[in-house]
Amino acid sequence: MTADIDVLHTLQARFEQHMHRHPRLTWPAVRGRIEANPKALDSLRLMEASGGEPDAVVLNADDDPLGPVCLCDCAPQSPSGRRSLCYDGAALAERKAHPPAGSALDLAQAMGTQLLTPEQYRALQRLDAFDTKTSSWLLTPPDMRAQGGALFGDRRYGQVFTYHNGASSYYAVRGFRSLLWV
Repeated sequence: MTADIDVLHTLQARFEQHMHRHPRLTWPAVRGRIEANPKALDSLRLMEASGGEPDAVVLNADDDPLGPVCLCDCAPQSPSGRRSLCYDGAALAERKAHPPAGSALDLAQAMGTQLLTPEQYRALQRLDAFDTKTSSWLLTPPDMRAQGGALFGDRRYGQVFTYHNGASSYYAVRGFRSLLWV
């Protein structure tokens, strides 16, 4: 129970420090949604422990403030505890020489979270400058993944970029950002 209280206090402090990320949301409403979903607390604890710095975000100005709340990794750089991963389990299985420790998609699922879509990533980047020195895997369309590719994004030169790479590739500066709806 103490771990839950610690996570909630950390989230509240971050929520209050970055109000521009969630206009129209209140901390009591967000906290109530989190507390009503014990699995969400588990996911948030894992997001926090791996360096994600989760916060409530409004990715679409039309989002209903009474509807589901989006909690997303808001660490300035891709979470340090979730880097050097290939895209998914299939890519990990095909990587024979020098395999990474795991895959972004599998770890996100194990955490009870999702990868951001390219659209969600661009919306997140409108709130603050993220991934100026790192990059993050993004949810990739099945047709692209079937051809061996995967998407990732970053911010360089004041612009947000979405790129492609082989899904089995991995880099010390590429991780993934988690997204959780409550």
